[in-house]
Amino acid sequence: MSQAFRNSLLSLRDMIVSAGPLALLPVLLLALAYWWLQPTPPKTVVLATGPAQSAYEEFGKRYQQALAVEGITVQLLPSEGSLTNLQLLREGHADLAFVQGGTAVLQPEDHEQLRSLGSLFVEPLWLFYREKAARRVSPSGRLDALPQLQGLRVNVGSAGSGVPTLIDKLLEANHLDTQALKVSRLEQTPATVAFLAGDIDVLVFASAPESPMVQMLLQTPGVRLMDFPQNEAYGRRFPFLTPVTLPRGVVDLATNVPPADVRLVASTTALLAREGTHPALLQLFAQSAQGLHGGAGWFNRAREFPGTRNNELPIAPEADRAINEPVPLLQRYLPFWLANLIERMWLVLGILIAVMLPLSRVVPPLYQFRVRSRVFRWYGRLRSVEDDMAAGRMPASAAIEALDALEAQVLKVSVPLAYADELYALRNHIQLVRKKVPDA
Repeated sequence: MSQAFRNSLLSLRDMIVSAGPLALLPVLLLALAYWWLQPTPPKTVVLATGPAQSAYEEFGKRYQQALAVEGITVQLLPSEGSLTNLQLLREGHADLAFVQGGTAVLQPEDHEQLRSLGSLFVEPLWLFYREKAARRVSPSGRLDALPQLQGLRVNVGSAGSGVPTLIDKLLEANHLDTQALKVSRLEQTPATVAFLAGDIDVLVFASAPESPMVQMLLQTPGVRLMDFPQNEAYGRRFPFLTPVTLPRGVVDLATNVPPADVRLVASTTALLAREGTHPALLQLFAQSAQGLHGGAGWFNRAREFPGTRNNELPIAPEADRAINEPVPLLQRYLPFWLANLIERMWLVLGILIAVMLPLSRVVPPLYQFRVRSRVFRWYGRLRSVEDDMAAGRMPASAAIEALDALEAQVLKVSVPLAYADELYALRNHIQLVRKKVPDA
């Protein structure tokens, strides 16, 4: 190995040793900030959906596919419906859930523990009835008012769906008591089977039109959808209800299903999340909602959903930004995980840069001190020999021997070329002291 190469390696080693502790500091701070901020979201999240073949289940599968692209596994948790979903959130069994507005009484702590990711879609109140059964109370076989349900067998859904609570409010507004109806509370799937078999006259449930059950019942012969001529009045009486219209032919233009406009009342469903759910997950779900719910539907025009207005719970800041602001610049060009990491760590990086720039000025003096100390520490030994000679405490032979040993040690010292002048100066000074030795 050449001496020049050795000197280069020596200079590099001194630089690394000098700057090492300073370089270790930002690494430790970054590790601490990463542990504290947890910028990377968990790989698994639990989403409470709803009964089998419901719109909640269908949308849950779509979210599952959308987030799988980003490496997030969405575990779907079936439930009876909106009320059960809300309880699952409160108990921590689900991270996110679909909850229908107006079907539950929110507790004061819900405003602190839960956050909304925006309203996603409207859920009309579907009141399907068998035309044959309707002829018992209406000669035309058509129903258009809730009082006409008296004497009919009506299924209002399970308690966990929230529909029974909603129906109770509507019946009370019509001065009806549930005792006046033959009410059953079967879940949606078994209730539909019983309805098609003729064991139930009226089937009531709330769901988005994407529900396979809705699609099937709208095209089943002998089954009609109840028209709500008073839907505007219901919307004025109940703030959580919105009057909507199912347009003629929207289900099937070729067969003209439905054959006429059907007036309905609908509530709005929101995606709720527990406080403490990772912010990156909230952002991902809100961004996915843009694609899943942003198109035109049976009851809305394009880009009406998702929305952040008229929500019963506070909107999560991540959802508000994702819905109402453009896609972040970094996410346009980088994978989500990397863009998210930079976005959540940029403040820490800025602080580190602000701290490290002044501290970096310490490295050159520290490097200089380390290199020069390799030379200067021998001056102490040289001065000691010179003082002992001057005081007569060291005979000439011992002084010569000490200077020879010192010179041999100094010959082994290597320093970068920039500091070679100090090494040669030390050697000259040894020779000057040597000249002072008697008979040298």
